[in-house]
Amino acid sequence: MAKKSKIAANERRKAVVARYAGRRAELKEIIRTGAPQDRADAARELARQPRDASATRVRNRDSVDGRPRGHLTKFGLSRVRFREMAHRGELPGITKASW
Repeated sequence: MAKKSKIAANERRKAVVARYAGRRAELKEIIRTGAPQDRADAARELARQPRDASATRVRNRDSVDGRPRGHLTKFGLSRVRFREMAHRGELPGITKASW
C-alpha cells in the first residue's frame, strides 16, 4: 500500500495537467510551427507554467492500493494485485496458463 500523501499528490498532479492541457498544446504548436519571435515567447510562457502541468509528471499507479511499480496499463493494476485477482477469478477472461 502506497502512502496516502503520494496518492493524493498524484491526483493533484492529474488535476493540474488537465487544467493546463489545452494551453500547453497551443504553446507547443506555436513552438513547432510559429515565427521565431512567437516561438521564443511561447517557450517562455511554457517555462513559466507549473512543473506539475506536464503530463510526464503523473505516475501510473495501481487503482486498488496505489503501488507505483509494475503497473499493467490494460488493467490499471500492479503486477502483484493482478496476480492475486486473477488467481481468485476476479478478472473475467484471465486464466492461468498451462501447457
